[in-house]
Amino acid sequence: MHLDDLLSDSERTLRDKVRAVCDERVVPIAGDYWERGEFDTRMVDVYRELGVAGASFEGWGCAGVSPLAEGMIALELARADGSLATCNAVHSGLAMTSIQLLGNDEQRERWLPSMATVDRLGAVALTEPNHGSDVVSLETTARRDGDSWVLDGAKRWIGHGTVADLVVVWARDEEGDVGGFVVEDPRQREGWEAQPITGKIANRGVIQAHITMTGVRIPGDARLASARTFSDTNKVLCKSRQAVAWEAVGHAVAAYEGALGYTLRREQFGHPLASFQLIQDKLAAMVTDITSMQLLCARMSQLEAQGRCTLEHAAMAKLHCGRAARKVCGTARDLLGGNGILLDHHVARHFADIEAVYTYEGSDTVQSLLVGRSVTGLSAFV
Repeated sequence: MHLDDLLSDSERTLRDKVRAVCDERVVPIAGDYWERGEFDTRMVDVYRELGVAGASFEGWGCAGVSPLAEGMIALELARADGSLATCNAVHSGLAMTSIQLLGNDEQRERWLPSMATVDRLGAVALTEPNHGSDVVSLETTARRDGDSWVLDGAKRWIGHGTVADLVVVWARDEEGDVGGFVVEDPRQREGWEAQPITGKIANRGVIQAHITMTGVRIPGDARLASARTFSDTNKVLCKSRQAVAWEAVGHAVAAYEGALGYTLRREQFGHPLASFQLIQDKLAAMVTDITSMQLLCARMSQLEAQGRCTLEHAAMAKLHCGRAARKVCGTARDLLGGNGILLDHHVARHFADIEAVYTYEGSDTVQSLLVGRSVTGLSAFV
């Protein structure tokens, strides 16, 4: 559908640069650190050198690109490796976005420049052990004690939780209001404990953590100035879910490209697999699903540029792209037969990693309820 026609020359150049760097430096090593289940600093080095953290922000050393270009960045990072895409989603889509949207000028100047250069890696701690889809019920507390805030509670599935240089912790204050509290250098703070979650089958190259906070003390000015209600949290989630929808497209594109190349090379019964009707039917369905995902995300990014993208728009994009990408990646794995479970062909990583995308930043069910509430005017949340 000639999606490139929607891109300016500068947007296309940036997209091509990210793709080329990732193909050269990320794809060849992604399977290795995925299989080891380790956080590889080479991934962060590439991310830093690309200069795409906080890509759509104007100022603080950020690139100031369009939302569409930012979507292309997320797509290309995921096309290379889901762990790298998650690194970007956590650092830029969640941590930097929380500070940019909800911090005051002094807080933005204090934290964003070093995050834009990835000299400081960010994280956001919202999900809790007992509160995932109903995270609005969060139990982590923040109480005032003199010139400090004191944090108590537990968080789970926190990307970068063991390596972050600053973490935006969402907690309730003594009045019951929800706030975002920036914890700098968390590993050096008494009462902060972060344990890596092991045994994952997806995004194995980025570490999620279970975090326990027992009397963690932070300065009084560490609360984001405009973070007062859960609606403020939704402002961040609206932005981050846009990036996750684009990530899903990237996984689907990578899986499709892998399957197409494989079926053209692989011969069975004396003919390339791609010459069989059953195979072409599957490839046609895959590329059609991908095109629908691309066009929906492109329109979403256009609305974001106009200041018109809502939580429901982002939810619809994440809902459709998560489902469609999961289907595309599953079909790609099937087309590779037994080789589809080998890391050598790259499809296996995307087949596994899409399971994380399908769930994080709001599960498939949560997105459907947001869209359903919008179209009916009735909330089905309980």
